[in-house]
Amino acid sequence: MAHDEGTTYAAAGVDIDAGNRAVALMKDAVSATHGPEVLAGIGAFGGLFSLGTLEMREPVLAASTDGVGTKVRLATRYGRLASVGMDLVNHCIDDILVQGARPLFFLDYVASAKLTPEDVAAVVGGMAEACRAAGCALLGGETAEMPGVYAAGEIDVVGTIVGVVDRGQIVDGRRIRPGDAVIGIASHSPHTNGYSLIRHVLGDRDLTVHEPALGAAPVDLLLRPHRSYLPEVGALRAAGVDIKGMAHITGGGLIENPPRVLPPETALRLDRTQWPVPPLFTWLAELGGIADAEMHRVFNMGLGLLVVLPEDQVERALDALGADAWHVGDIVPHHGRPTVFFSPDLQE
Repeated sequence: MAHDEGTTYAAAGVDIDAGNRAVALMKDAVSATHGPEVLAGIGAFGGLFSLGTLEMREPVLAASTDGVGTKVRLATRYGRLASVGMDLVNHCIDDILVQGARPLFFLDYVASAKLTPEDVAAVVGGMAEACRAAGCALLGGETAEMPGVYAAGEIDVVGTIVGVVDRGQIVDGRRIRPGDAVIGIASHSPHTNGYSLIRHVLGDRDLTVHEPALGAAPVDLLLRPHRSYLPEVGALRAAGVDIKGMAHITGGGLIENPPRVLPPETALRLDRTQWPVPPLFTWLAELGGIADAEMHRVFNMGLGLLVVLPEDQVERALDALGADAWHVGDIVPHHGRPTVFFSPDLQE
């Protein structure tokens, strides 16, 4: 089929000028995350990051890729896209942090059917803010405009983090034994998990309206960024706490995440009376008629990070962490019981 000489990429739905404008809008925020280790960043075909300053006996790279799921739909609806940029970086930081790694650099992917430069800049600006707070370089990324692949008005956000840990300092749970204690550190929100269920429960409800049961508008709680636990883990290390294992409570909630770090002969007993469940979760459960067991399988229920440590170091750990951490459980022999079980029991 012949086409007119005037046929352009823009006519096919891809606006190169809009892509260039998005890059210009985010350039300063991204560059602010670059230290002397970044040898090539924005504009290069690939990012370059020097490892020459590492002072480790045997450095091991740790990497993770993740997204923010359908939380981005709420952020788009309420014009708070910077929050999902922070979500993405902090989620990825926590995924490698539980193995003992600190972040080095981050790469992002932002895609939509039709690129809006200001939206992309907001997302990447949020990423840059989280990266600066973590001492992590936003090294590069991709902005893609793909009409026909993504639905109109939607945006997708994905990221990859690369960090480093000295081989002798890797945290993998192998030393966990019955008798060890478990500290839980508070989450700031559902983080980035369970938002398909949340949106199903809430439907078209106006989330900007103050909800007495929450003491706030639901949108303000639902779009609080995912918490980075990098400072808290640093505080534990500075206090000399022996961190035997850590679990980042993401998709799968408090039921499916802890077993990822527990040795086969062990189980985790969580005492539900030992931490305050944020009102947001109780409100969602009541509003949607969601069973107790399902809530704990989907959401973090107020605990974003679990840390396993020797029982005699609990007080030291809690002193280092402050008011939003609690002794929430213990490691026990497995003996055929569920790998994670609760007291009191969950209701189906």
